[in-house]
Amino acid sequence: MPPLWLLSLLTMFLHAYLSSAARVQTPMQVSEAIGWSAMNNPRRQMETESCRTGNPMDDCWRCDPDWEANRKMLADCSIGFGRNAIGGRDGEFYVVTDPGDDDTLNPVPGTLRYAVIQEEPLWIIFDHDMDVHLQAELVMNSYKTIDGRGANIHIADGPCITIQNVTNIIIHGIYIHDCIPGGNAWVRNSPNNYGWRSISDGDGISIFASSNVWIDHCTLSNCYDGLIDAIYGSTYITISNNYMEHHNEVMLMGHNDEFLADRNMQVTIAYNYFGEGLVQRMPRCRHGYFHVVNNIYNGWEMYAIGGSANPTINSQGNIFMASDSDSSKEAREDEWKNWNWRTDGDLMLNGAFFTPSGEEASASYARASSMVAKPASLLTDFNVSAGALNCQIGYIC
Repeated sequence: MPPLWLLSLLTMFLHAYLSSAARVQTPMQVSEAIGWSAMNNPRRQMETESCRTGNPMDDCWRCDPDWEANRKMLADCSIGFGRNAIGGRDGEFYVVTDPGDDDTLNPVPGTLRYAVIQEEPLWIIFDHDMDVHLQAELVMNSYKTIDGRGANIHIADGPCITIQNVTNIIIHGIYIHDCIPGGNAWVRNSPNNYGWRSISDGDGISIFASSNVWIDHCTLSNCYDGLIDAIYGSTYITISNNYMEHHNEVMLMGHNDEFLADRNMQVTIAYNYFGEGLVQRMPRCRHGYFHVVNNIYNGWEMYAIGGSANPTINSQGNIFMASDSDSSKEAREDEWKNWNWRTDGDLMLNGAFFTPSGEEASASYARASSMVAKPASLLTDFNVSAGALNCQIGYIC
């Protein structure tokens, strides 16, 4: 969670930059995506209405004190390009009881690795707090949700998560940090298939040739390569409500400049908090279409948003607060031609600036538009709870 002093500082900047009229230029739209069982109780409905903030994903589920009984409702709450990711919604619950990972070829029942390789859809939860130290990449099968709510779950100090050649994945509410390369090992990716894995990149979450992926309310930091990378034709992805800090190359979207299949990539990056100690790639995009919307950037050492190979980047309703360094004021990478990169309703603080390029017409950004942006002035309320949440059973989360 961002420190109180930073939120106070942001609030002072906002008051200095915005008039009261600007703060109400767009009414908040709350999500009506699901109806909780709690809605049958008028008193509960009043409590639910009062805790909503305008963050459409959170307002869809967080006000329900029975969230633990209604866990799968989360699958109906995504927005953006990854909105159709259902994860393990249509399957059974699987409870992880063992944090171990001693056998990557024949995983032990009760472990996280055993759960994620199964063929059937599964909604994976945890029966207690766990530090999971993986011996090799956690290679996931399709239609899986990893749901850390109600427990303190860390995947750290080893290889981390790989989403490769699969679809419909939700990862929610876990800490991912200090990930390192792993490999030269036999790793099972389904009950009937395994393969030899060479050395991995050391990403926190690696999305490779996969679709319909939603990464939400995770806290990520200090990995060997990227925190979240999406490459090799991956698409229909939403990365939302995450807290990222202390890392160099944060997010890479696109394999390389010559890999033309990434032209179809569509990624939404929304309501994230880019915190202290971040250097670059928030994200860096190749080819494709990227909606960067309603995020808070608390400084950067090189740049916040960058890219190559003619990506379309639609930056809307973000707060860019530059660091005090005179050499780190530009929010976008200082390398562009006539690519379609725009800033629309972004709030530039402490000398930050963003140089748009390419077409100005809204039609040019249609494929990079995935949701309605809120006014940047509202973001201190939205992003105060970015990252993994401290959800307690019987209370709103």
